Amino acid sequence: MKNIEITGLTTKEVVERIETEKVNLNKLRMNHAVSPLENPQRLKEVRRLIARLKTELRKRELTEKK
Repeated sequence: MKNIEITGLTTKEVVERIETEKVNLNKLRMNHAVSPLENPQRLKEVRRLIARLKTELRKRELTEKK
């Protein structure tokens, strides 16, 4: 998911997406612990996506305060 796509989401959608991706990351980690993933870079991608989503959410919180 690109930053442009993230900015197009509503705040509620961003929060829902964060929760969904956190669950997805936990599943990937469990699967990776049991047997190696086909693409271990996926862990890194999901972690970074969560960070992008959280950054956008924080940016929105700060703009609301002003």
